[in-house]
This record gives sequence, C-alpha cells and structure tokens, in this order.
Amino acid sequence: MGLIAIEGMEFYAYHGYYPEEQLIGTGYLVDVYVTVDTVAVVKSDELSDTVNYETIYRISKMEMSKNSKLIETVAQRIIDRIKSIFDNIESLTVRISKLNPPLGSSVQRTFIELSENYLSKCGKCQKPILVQQQGDCWNKYGKIYPETQATLSRNYGKNLCKNCIEPYLLKTEEPE
Repeated sequence: MGLIAIEGMEFYAYHGYYPEEQLIGTGYLVDVYVTVDTVAVVKSDELSDTVNYETIYRISKMEMSKNSKLIETVAQRIIDRIKSIFDNIESLTVRISKLNPPLGSSVQRTFIELSENYLSKCGKCQKPILVQQQGDCWNKYGKIYPETQATLSRNYGKNLCKNCIEPYLLKTEEPE
C-alpha cells in the first residue's frame, strides 16, 4: 500500500455562505491524500497502474472554480470526481483550507477534511476487496440472476470478491 499526496494546491475562489464572500473571494489551499496498492506499479513502472497526480490537480482546480456556499460541498465534488476516474483507490482524503477567513479577528485559516475508505472485506472469504459503492460487485464482474443475488446478499452481505461471485455469474455463449 502506498500514499500519493498533493499538498498545498493554491486557488483563489469565491466560496462562502455570505454574499460578501462570494463577491470578494479569498485564497484556499487544497490537499489530497490517496492510498493505493502499489504492487502493480512498482513492477510495471507504468503511469496507468497508479493515480496520476496531474489529473488530481486538474480535478481540484476545476471543482474549486465552481462557486459553492460550503467548502464541504467542494471537497465532496473532488472526491466524487477522483473516484469516478480511478478504480484502484483504497482510501481518499480531501482537505480544503480557507485562508484568512472573515471572522472579525486574525485567524490564519480554517479547514474541513472529508475522507472515504473503499477497502472492504468479501462477505464470504473475508479477503480485502475494493468497493466504491456497497453492492457494486453485482455488476462489476458480470450478470447474475436477481434471485441468486438476493440469496448471496442475505447469506454474505453486500460485497463479494470476484473469486466468490464467479461461480454464480451467468455464462454467455460464444457466437460461432
């Protein structure tokens, strides 16, 4: 497991609950921390086997440019966008710091931090698996009868690894 971090991305944006904040704007710092399995990338030395921090920067820049009342909303948009592009993420944390917040006194910064963990355990064999949404295994590996899915879900929970779900997948016939 490895940590890929981008700290101190600086943006000027117009987020804030009060109209004055949305009009004047202020400086922000964005930090993103991504945990990934690094076994494949250290062997392949290929960018496609890891998380590209240039992509994370561009996502952060794009989402910071969209005005919001709350920086929690911006952080969640960054998380959702990163998660939609990279499917090998084990956990993800986004911290957004608002510099010199207008609190009537000298305050260097305030920040929020949102985290999501996508590492789970297979309900049947207990091996670790990546799960971005509860139950995404039912569509990730192929088609399965709804009745079979209901039984497996009842017996083992919402998530199964590929090895445990494979015997139940519908076999598609190869065209001749």
